[in-house]
Amino acid sequence: MENHFFQDWAHGITTIDTGYMRPQMVASHLIIENNHATFIDTGTTKTLPRLLETLNAKKVPLENVDFVIVTHVHLDHAGGAGALMQVCPNAQLVVHPRGARHLIDPSRLMAATIEVYGKKQTIELYGELPPIDANRVIQASDEFELNFQGRSLTFWDTPGHANHHFCVLDEKSKSIFTGDTYGLSYREFDTEKGIFIFPTTTPTQFDPGALQASMKRLVSYQPEKIYLTHFAEISNPVFYIDYLIKTIDDMVNLVRESSQETSDKTVRHQILIEKIFALFLKQIRANDCRLSDKKCRELLASDIELNAQGLEFWWDKTQTIVK
Repeated sequence: MENHFFQDWAHGITTIDTGYMRPQMVASHLIIENNHATFIDTGTTKTLPRLLETLNAKKVPLENVDFVIVTHVHLDHAGGAGALMQVCPNAQLVVHPRGARHLIDPSRLMAATIEVYGKKQTIELYGELPPIDANRVIQASDEFELNFQGRSLTFWDTPGHANHHFCVLDEKSKSIFTGDTYGLSYREFDTEKGIFIFPTTTPTQFDPGALQASMKRLVSYQPEKIYLTHFAEISNPVFYIDYLIKTIDDMVNLVRESSQETSDKTVRHQILIEKIFALFLKQIRANDCRLSDKKCRELLASDIELNAQGLEFWWDKTQTIVK
């Protein structure tokens, strides 16, 4: 990427590689208008130096950061919000109403993360989570409109990946910042034939029907571009809607099949991981990508693991309800 970790697009939009986990995995997007700035997703607390270095390269003072927007409060998207707000004295945080309390008082969010990763690894991955003054927080409900230096940003509630997720429609660029709602697409898989893009079905709020509805709502806007947190700019996003909808259906079928093959949940998990990888690899090869199977697995391992967990969590919950 330009300047090693950020790349400029049209309409004052810049993708910043946060450096989380590996290069070009997690982005923060910066919009500049009239020498004022808005960030959409922040990466983690450890991303802060890159965000500030990018602002400095753009000659935008910290006082001119108007808004810090997080599409949802998963820590790869919002973990750095508190640290960024601390150094941007005039910024307001914009967050989904269901996520606001977790950033105003991040103690429960931190505790839940520590429960999964342990304290040492949590600090290594995410750093500390400073609280954000409630008086500086805007809770953006569905169709909320924000005036950023005369540039209209509209927020759409988009459940399916998480119940605290919104997407941001940018009228000037006719584009949408989609967080995790419209899937993931890593640049390593790009070929002359096109891109590889896939839905994310992570725990614990994945809902296939809701996610498909959210995706369809996004393409109803007919966006010219979308900006993915994972990763960067995608052109002609409407082209991929049928494929994404079908892939969600395919993954639901995979968890159903895996559950029928064994009652042992540990075994099922491994079966499902292999099925998801096989599905993705078939799609990758159809796109003429020449990366080795080993490299593909390496790049997708963490996402496949989370997708399997989310599918299983959803499946087990629905089966409990049915019973």
